Amino acid sequence: MILFLLAAFGSFLLSIGLWFTDNRDEGVFVGLWVPSILSGGAFWMAAVRERS
Repeated sequence: MILFLLAAFGSFLLSIGLWFTDNRDEGVFVGLWVPSILSGGAFWMAAVRERS
């Protein structure tokens, strides 16, 4: 689970960096990865728990 949190946080930081370097469209695009990564992590955790 920590891998998903780190990936989401890294994506968030990259998004902020892009936004403030006048790459706003790219920043918004990368910012959309954060909920996707977290959703994927939640789905993966539910699938792993179901198997056990």
